Amino acid sequence: MPVMPGAEPFHHDGGPTGALLCHGFTGTPQSLRPWAEHLATAGLTVALPRLPGHGTSVAEANLTHWEDWYAELDRHFTQLKARCDDVFVMGLSMGGTLAIRLAEERGPDVAGLVLVNPSLLTKRPDRFLLPVLRWVAPTWQGIASDIKKEGSVELAYDRIPVKAAYQLSRLWLTTRTDLERVTQPILVFRSTEDHVVEPDSSALLRDKVASSDVREVLLEDSYHVATLDNDAPTIFEGSLDFVRRLARTP
Repeated sequence: MPVMPGAEPFHHDGGPTGALLCHGFTGTPQSLRPWAEHLATAGLTVALPRLPGHGTSVAEANLTHWEDWYAELDRHFTQLKARCDDVFVMGLSMGGTLAIRLAEERGPDVAGLVLVNPSLLTKRPDRFLLPVLRWVAPTWQGIASDIKKEGSVELAYDRIPVKAAYQLSRLWLTTRTDLERVTQPILVFRSTEDHVVEPDSSALLRDKVASSDVREVLLEDSYHVATLDNDAPTIFEGSLDFVRRLARTP
């Protein structure tokens, strides 16, 4: 399938410290491109892949499973780990979910997590309809571009692929079940006004992980896609400070 212009992945060969970034559900690497470029300019080796079924069409997204998304992230992690002393994993929304899952599966190979409005659940009442709805309606009302900053737009699908959304719910369940396996340092950025992910996800993360180093930073001037919003510089600099504090090779 042709890839939307601007949805291409980003890679940068830098120093011995790596950063793997992951975009969110129905989104594309565009939502994290400025963040990735900031880390690359600071000398990190950076990978920002495009997840299968994203940046093409909702029809293709409905053919993918959460294991496909995870496998793509895991493949890039393996490549970074082969050439970097430390690899930090960072993600927005569902990208944060996949980053957490990677930490659960790869253990100490993951040096730390930086999560922006990570999702682990939803309290939307229509969640109970999803197992049936996926066989009836191919798409649903979209969630893209929840951004406060005027003129900033997320490159993403304008409709939710419902079968893929069901896969997201399966990813949430799998990831929630193993949260106690997460021991890595975690930095969470959470928007105080988010119209996509409820604060319950971050609260559950803080309560269930085994990490002793967990810090949450509140973003007062951004909505869900905070990496393209007013608080983006706080995320960029905060994540870089986090990496520099923990990396074995500065």
